[in-house]
Amino acid sequence: MAARAENPITDSAAEHSYLVQLTLRACEVARTAVSNAADGIASNSPSLFLAVDDCEKELDALDRELDERLTHALGNGPDAQRRELLSCMKFMTDLERIGDLVSTFASGARALGSRLEPQDVQDLIRIASVLEKMLVDVREAFSTRDLDRAISVLRADSEIDRLRNLMFVRHVENPEGQPTRESIQVLSMAQSLERAGDHAKNLAEEICHFVSGHTLRHVLRANGKSHEQMFLDWLKDNRVKSKP
Repeated sequence: MAARAENPITDSAAEHSYLVQLTLRACEVARTAVSNAADGIASNSPSLFLAVDDCEKELDALDRELDERLTHALGNGPDAQRRELLSCMKFMTDLERIGDLVSTFASGARALGSRLEPQDVQDLIRIASVLEKMLVDVREAFSTRDLDRAISVLRADSEIDRLRNLMFVRHVENPEGQPTRESIQVLSMAQSLERAGDHAKNLAEEICHFVSGHTLRHVLRANGKSHEQMFLDWLKDNRVKSKP
């Protein structure tokens, strides 16, 4: 008697679930990398900087595994599953890049060590803390389809930009005459975190696209409104239209 064939629907659902969990794991690893980097500059701990490198390696491994399994998974299952898997692919690309940028930041912190000014340490920790919260919200928003939480990530990116700009003003213009040194390296570290924030913002935009079917970039800018406000207006209009 021939062996009973495995249920392709069940197999497809199981693989889909596994790859989604792989992506959520990558979100958590990226968040851990940022947390370790912030704690590392606060304590000047070599072990925490090494932990950042370990996170980067794990993100690379997760990226490879998703890439190897995705092609087959996209050939099976309903359209909704395939759309989510495409979002997972985009997620993993940005998360892997965040891992690279945080590792670059940690390398700079490790090289400077005690030469970092206390004010720079404080400012960089503040930026890293915002970035960590963005990644927490990204993971939760993707897991629960929470558009409001995704939009909070878009808004948080502006705070990272503001903090980075303040550091540039202090190091380049220095209007208050505060002590500064190693400015090029410090500003490079701040820029790495700012770019990581841009990738976290990309993740939030992908959630908006996946959940609503519309991207922020496709909502035309008008009357000087930000992309976030334009998207909120679009959501409000469509919720009103959907009411009986």
